[in-house]
Amino acid sequence: VSAELVLQKALDREKQSAIQLTLTAVDGGKPPKSGTTQIIVNVVDVNDNIPVFDKPLYKAQMPENSPPGASVITVIAKDADEGLNGEVVYSFINHDNDNSVNAFSINPFTGEITIKGPIDYEETAAIEIRVQAEDKGPNPRASHCKVLVEVIDVNDNAPEISVMSLVNEVREDSSPGTMVGLITVKDGDAGKNGVVQLKIKDSVQFRLENTYKNRYSLMVNGPLDRERASEYNVTITATDEGTPPLSSTSVITVHVSDVNDNAPRFPEPVINVYVKENSQIGAVIHTVSAFDPDVGDNARITYSLLETSKSVPVTSMININSDNGDIHSLQSFNYEEMKTFEFKVQATDSGVPPLSSNVTVNVFILDENDNSPGILAPYSELGSVNTENIPYSADAGYFVAKIRAVDADSGYNALLSYHISEPKGNNLFRIGTSSGEIRTKRRMSDNDLKTHPLVILVCDNGEPSLSATVSIDVVVIESTGDVKTTFRHAPRKEETFSDLNLYLLIAIVCVSVIFLLSLISLIAVKCHRTDSSLGRYSAPMITTHPDGSWSYSKSTQQYDVCFSSDTLKSDVVVFPAPFPPADAELISINGGDTFTRTQTLPNKEK
Repeated sequence: VSAELVLQKALDREKQSAIQLTLTAVDGGKPPKSGTTQIIVNVVDVNDNIPVFDKPLYKAQMPENSPPGASVITVIAKDADEGLNGEVVYSFINHDNDNSVNAFSINPFTGEITIKGPIDYEETAAIEIRVQAEDKGPNPRASHCKVLVEVIDVNDNAPEISVMSLVNEVREDSSPGTMVGLITVKDGDAGKNGVVQLKIKDSVQFRLENTYKNRYSLMVNGPLDRERASEYNVTITATDEGTPPLSSTSVITVHVSDVNDNAPRFPEPVINVYVKENSQIGAVIHTVSAFDPDVGDNARITYSLLETSKSVPVTSMININSDNGDIHSLQSFNYEEMKTFEFKVQATDSGVPPLSSNVTVNVFILDENDNSPGILAPYSELGSVNTENIPYSADAGYFVAKIRAVDADSGYNALLSYHISEPKGNNLFRIGTSSGEIRTKRRMSDNDLKTHPLVILVCDNGEPSLSATVSIDVVVIESTGDVKTTFRHAPRKEETFSDLNLYLLIAIVCVSVIFLLSLISLIAVKCHRTDSSLGRYSAPMITTHPDGSWSYSKSTQQYDVCFSSDTLKSDVVVFPAPFPPADAELISINGGDTFTRTQTLPNKEK
């Protein structure tokens, strides 16, 4: 009665989206009649297809430190459905807390993966991204693929230097090869970018030695001297082989410990000290100071005195403070007894073993004006009044007496001057300030006294000046016949035949014997020459006399040539005998300050 169109097999829109049928209706008549109609069956899409990627695995390479927005790769997925069922949306799938995926982003419509954040080769050399393609059907269907991104290394990491172990101090006498510390260097880059070369900059005292891969030992390479450098700043440079190469530096401070290799040194090898005589006992006359370039106990100096070969021990005269070098006097010095003495000071450090050095100290005693002038005989008796007689007819400048005095001091302290103190009468006398001679200033007159008491004051030139006095009574007598020279008995000590007299006697005898022997030899030589020269002319001779005259003699002839002190060189001429000058000897004549001449005289026998 009715025709039903029944679906016999499943339809697939993706294979055939529309089916065209021709329906024919045939009646039962004869001939049968029929009619046709066109039936078009449109297959309605059902979301029965999942998106399909063109590759199950995508691979890409990206250099590290690529800028944000840089494209990595584009994934493509296709869905055979149509409409919303065929529209694909791209997204990342959860990667189990893999934060490296956060550096990427994907366009949900185009599937383009781009850089969103920094990527670092040193953190992850390869990144795996899972991408999902999902359609928009009522019951969305999805598919997945993998994207493997390989991070290309870039030389963006400088080498890192690490000091593993370093000794606190290195002895300055350490031998070459002594290890100072261990150094490790690393570079986060790969390949040549991670190959590092380690070098020391501007240091000859240390060197690096590679022990294992990137491990190095810092060793002593040359002599160390703490006195020149107590610490060394060793600059180590690490450079990789990348393009461009990167480098880093590290400064290692090496402290040098002291060794007692320096003896104390004095500024000068000889020290001159000047001390005034009569100085206070215990006073510091000088302070010696030595310097030791070492440190600590090696530079702690103690001072001591060294005995000399002198008979008087130096420790009885001076003492030295062992800590600060102050030299104290143990006695008051007397310039008249001792003018100078010498000793040595030794400076010793406290190192092990101790080192020392010496300095010579010359002490010069400076004279002080502590001695008064002493009057010499015949006026040296204390408390006595001396008498001198002069004639009444004495002229001005007549010599009366001479005062002599000495001073035990030296220099200006011993420079004496003579003065007449308390002159009475008519100031008849004067005295030489430096000579001490008393003379008359004028002739006598009837108004002058017969007796003139004089007080002679002898002063030195010290500060303050010291003096001594002597009293002389000058008596004026009428005639010179009455002037009698008075002889005073000067007390003298009984002398014995001392060793000095014995040595003097021996010396005189020796000189006399040598003189006699020389005289005898000279006479013998003269006699021999006289005998050998008989029968021929004697050699010409020119001799000088103490009075300034010259004598020229040849055989028995003699010529006297005399000249005054103002005679010029050209005024003196000596005429020899008329012999030819050949084979003659040269005679030099030196006649004092005003005459020098060379005269050639014959020597041949004629």
